[in-house]
This record gives sequence, C-alpha cells and structure tokens, in this order.
Amino acid sequence: MNTTWSRREFLELSGAAVGASLAPTSLRAGRVPPSDTVRFGMIGVGMQGSGLLGDAITLPGVTCAAAADLYDGRHTLAKEIAGPNLPATREYRRLLDDKNIDCIVAAVPDHWHRRMVVEAVSAGKDIYIEKPMSHTAAEGVAMVDAVRKSGRILQVGSQRVSSPICAKVKEMIAQGVLGDLTLVEGWNGRNDPTGAWEYPPPPDLSLQTLDWDTWQNDVPKRPLDPNIFARWRCWKEYGTGVAGDLLVHLISGMMFMLGTNEPPKQAAAVGGIRRWKDGRNMPDVHATLFYYGDLPVYMRLNLGTATPELYRIQGSKGILEVTGRTLTFSPQEGKDTEPSYYTGSYPRALREAYEQQWHREHDPKPGQAIPFAETVSFTSPDGDLTQAHLWNFFEAVRTRKPVVEDVVFGHHAALACHMANEAYFRRAAVTWDEATKTIK
Repeated sequence: MNTTWSRREFLELSGAAVGASLAPTSLRAGRVPPSDTVRFGMIGVGMQGSGLLGDAITLPGVTCAAAADLYDGRHTLAKEIAGPNLPATREYRRLLDDKNIDCIVAAVPDHWHRRMVVEAVSAGKDIYIEKPMSHTAAEGVAMVDAVRKSGRILQVGSQRVSSPICAKVKEMIAQGVLGDLTLVEGWNGRNDPTGAWEYPPPPDLSLQTLDWDTWQNDVPKRPLDPNIFARWRCWKEYGTGVAGDLLVHLISGMMFMLGTNEPPKQAAAVGGIRRWKDGRNMPDVHATLFYYGDLPVYMRLNLGTATPELYRIQGSKGILEVTGRTLTFSPQEGKDTEPSYYTGSYPRALREAYEQQWHREHDPKPGQAIPFAETVSFTSPDGDLTQAHLWNFFEAVRTRKPVVEDVVFGHHAALACHMANEAYFRRAAVTWDEATKTIK
C-alpha cells in the first residue's frame, strides 16, 4: 500500500474521495446553479499546469474559459484536456483583461510568480498560484502587499493543508495529545532522474514554437536551452531547487498541523550536489535545521536516495508519525519503568534501600491490572488532494470566504525555503528580520 504523497498526484484524474470528504454537498452531488459557475483562465499548461487543468474541469460549477502558454505545443495539450474549442494563446494578458474570466490558475516557473500574482490581482482577478509562492523573500513581501491592497483572493498550491490526515493531526496536537512539543522532523527522498527533474524537453522546442525571450522574464538573456526550459528547478535563476519543490510541502504541512503561521526565526543548512552533476547550481541534497520560536525543526531532502515522505512530530507524551494517508500515535509516559541505574554507584545498603522503596511505590498491587501502551492509527481514503485544494479556492472565489492557504501563510512557508537556500549558499546560519523584512 502506498502511504506517501506522489509527486504527480495532480495528474490522477480518477475519483476524488478526499475532495469529496472535504467539499460541500453541492460538489458531492454535482449540483451547482449555472449562475454560480466560476470561469477560470489557465496560465501555464506544463507538467503541473496540465494536471491542475484536468482536475479543475472535473469540479461542478467550474469551467476553463481560456489557456495561455508560451510554448505552442501546450495549446494543443490544453485543447486535448479541456476540449477543442478552448481558446489558447501565448498572450497571458488577454486572460487578465477578459472580464468574463473570474480568476486565474497559474502554474509557471518560480521566477514568474511575483509578476503573475501582481498583474493578476491588479487586473481584479483572484489567483491560485503554485508553490512556492515566491522566488525570493523580497518578491514575497511585494506579493503580500499587492494582494492586500487589491482585496483579491490568493491561494497557494501546497495541498497538505487540504489533507484530512493533516487535519486530524492538527486536532490531536491542539488537544494536547503530544504534551510539550520537543522536536519536529520531516524528510523525503527520490532516486531517479525524473524525480531529480531531468525531464526530457519537448522534441519540437524551437524559437518558432516557444517565445523563449518572454519565458526568461527579467533573468539575463541567454540562447535557447531546452534543458533549462524543462528543468528550470535545477537553477536558482529560475527556481528554488529542492527547497521550493519538496521542502515547501513539508513546511506548509507542518505549519498547518502545528497551528502556526510565522516564518522560522533561524535556519542553518548543509547539502551539496552529490549525484546529479548535470550543470545545475541547486543542491540535490539539502538538510536544514530551523527554529520556529524555540521549537527545533529538522527537514531533510535527498534526490539521490529514495525515502518515503514522513513527519515525526515528537512530544513529552509520545510520537506522531505522519505520511500522506496515515498517522500513527505512539504514546509515552515519560516515567521510569525500573529503578534508576544511577544507584549502581551507591554502596550496597543504600542501593538496596532505594530499590525496596522504589518497588513499594511503583510496582502494581496484587490484582491490579497492568495498563497497555496502545498505539493509535488512522488512515484516510484514497483521493486527490489537488481537487480538494482547488475546490476550496473556487468556493472562495464564489463566496468570498477565506481560503485555507492565503498569501500570508504562503509567504511564511516560502520564507523557510528561501532561508534554507540562503543558509546553504552562505554556509552560515541566517535569521528573518521582521522589522526590515529581510534575511540576515
């Protein structure tokens, strides 16, 4: 049984059991009045965007009005997904200017996120932007400011906050099941070229089929490189590396489960390019120690060794282990189960007197039942978290209710990634300075 999050769960177009469990009755029954239909524009129809498009159009009361991508092959792909009559263009601003489009779903490289968000909300459009929300800390600050000023809705595409398992963990922690939190660990690892972003570029990629100059945005211009187009996560000029791809999921899920919404106070990192020596400048191994307030958090990512995605949330009363579909709570009493071995340093008479006293106070009385330490487990149904996450966004567009992952939450989750990268490249601990809103 697969109990980890698939890195391509967004492409699963089968029945959304998780989405159904989280959605209102209207979604489960497929009843949405035509007057409440949300019309969205899809910007970016690549690996993630094509999955988002396919998921979104299965939701009742949601329709795609147009798609935009700088690569012509993805116009064809968008029509294959959403129908041959779907308008498709290289000019994303046409979607922003279209008064019949209510909101935008954007899956573009990280170095486009700020521009896409600022222009969308300035055009009066709500927006679902893929994770990580920002490419740099400064861009995140600008995005928060733009969204607040516009009054529009922004949702960040980190689906852990729409997970029923994470919701159950949040409930248990809030109830004090773990006691005093002592340490949070999280990790994820892959061991294959695709998992390390060595994607095969489209074979027809050329200056005729791709607006390469626009794709580069404000990064210093370079000749067309199909590998950069397909594998942009490998370079800090365009992406945020393993931190923005995988760490952001671990961080956003942890923030949601702990009920916190703040950036880390401090980060220190180690790592390197240990396996994928293909010209990339972002690490393929990245381990970061954070302080969230005074809570130590350790996050480990590895593209050279496969390990299941897992959280281990530790407290004075036990451990919660969390995967994509399961959680297991192993309680701990935190008490001695036998006389202290330190008394081996006592003279015999003192040691024997201590042990007799210990047994009188701690041994069960005759006939007294011995309590069992019971491990508690929960498993959620199979389902598509992306559909549930998208549904939350479209319902917010419809009703103006808050989303589950707004611009402030997304900014704080992204800041952890930026701090992890800064600490890695500087080889020194970094802190977040809220007064100047900079990493120091």
